[in-house]
Amino acid sequence: MLRSLESGDVIAQARKPHPPTTPPCSEQDPQAWWDALTSALDELKAWQPRIAGLAVGGQGHGLVMLDKDDRALRPAKLWNDTESATQAHELCRKVDPEEWARLTGSVPGPAMTISKLAWTEHHCPGLLEKCHRIMLPFDYLVYRLSGSFVCERGGASGTGYFNPFTNSWEPELAAVVNNRIDWLSLWPAIIPSHQPAGVVKLIPGLEDLAGAVVGVGTGDNMSAALGMNLKSGDTGISIGTSGTLYGITPTGIADSTGIINGYADAADRFIPMITTLNSAKVTDTFRTLLGVTTDEFDALALSSPAGANGLQLVPWLDGERTPNLPDATGHMRGLRTTTTREDMARAAVEGVLCGLLAGGLILKQHGFSDDGHIVVTGGGAKSSAYRQILADLTGKPVWVSPVEETAAAGAAIQAAAAVLGCTNAEMAERWCRPFVKVADPREDARHVLNAYVNYANALSGELQ
Repeated sequence: MLRSLESGDVIAQARKPHPPTTPPCSEQDPQAWWDALTSALDELKAWQPRIAGLAVGGQGHGLVMLDKDDRALRPAKLWNDTESATQAHELCRKVDPEEWARLTGSVPGPAMTISKLAWTEHHCPGLLEKCHRIMLPFDYLVYRLSGSFVCERGGASGTGYFNPFTNSWEPELAAVVNNRIDWLSLWPAIIPSHQPAGVVKLIPGLEDLAGAVVGVGTGDNMSAALGMNLKSGDTGISIGTSGTLYGITPTGIADSTGIINGYADAADRFIPMITTLNSAKVTDTFRTLLGVTTDEFDALALSSPAGANGLQLVPWLDGERTPNLPDATGHMRGLRTTTTREDMARAAVEGVLCGLLAGGLILKQHGFSDDGHIVVTGGGAKSSAYRQILADLTGKPVWVSPVEETAAAGAAIQAAAAVLGCTNAEMAERWCRPFVKVADPREDARHVLNAYVNYANALSGELQ
């Protein structure tokens, strides 16, 4: 996303795909990200001489390992790879969950980079000793652009070995994986989230970008929060491949149950988050099963009443992260001879949203304030069914940012802050666009969330 440095107006956009993956093994060659980035930038070639700065908002948790020649030692395990479930469990046996939460704000699960390091140590013995650099996916792109091996607190807080309360690495946690490695020598230098990482090197095909400021980058949800200019009290809900529910808090949350991830944000605050593995892919699956278009699916879902005439879906189709059930599958109950296509579509949407909102209830138990806007983002934010059913389930209006692709919008804010020498929060405020209301509650569906929580908790207890 290319935005005007002066006004924040969106000037142009370009999009290129990454290779598809499906858990439990979800891996990609980091070169594929670079190829996608350079190909997208090539579509903006006419603008390149005028680009003052750029930054990358990208997936968190993924494990990139480079050798001394900066070549990937193996494909990068992504955030939604669940093969390290066993190793995550072992890490919590070696260090108490309370200690993990105290030091990192989170407890290791399969998503965390620390668990992927442990998986690598177990399945690829000796490979970690060959590492010269360990980084997250967006750190890799920043490194390719600028040659600077750096990171910031927002993205780093998803590794499982970064302390968001002191803004420092915790090498003793990685020593649980391998105590013979000098971990600090393998991790990027931590710099402020608004500080430049450097400038674009002279790169073949991107010569006109040489010298442009490169922001340090951050995680996609941290970037989206900047793009939407979320404030304390607002609740961000992202409906993409994964689902997330989060908000901005002045102090961090440490949850030893592992349900809440107590991340740092990219503006010297915190962004406690609930993450589910199954989100828009669930409704895509049901849409395919029903043989309908996206608009037709939305119409079906909105034609069934709240509660889908008794049909309930717990949408753990690819295993689940919250709760931590990597081997789980989806569960549906309440099927009758009277069940309709409309009910199935409604149940799918309700299942995805209730999985996130159930986590939101736990966030509130930790003092999280949700008295502001509910702002929905991600691909699912364009769905009329997701918008309306979210309003019905919460009893509150639903809003969107008028600047779509909020993670890319936030990356542009981060780049502009690096160019102009201000903080990310100041830049987000300068470019702020008022939220747009897209749905008001039509019927009270809060009982549907209560029924889902009871059903999901019972299933979780059976599967633990």
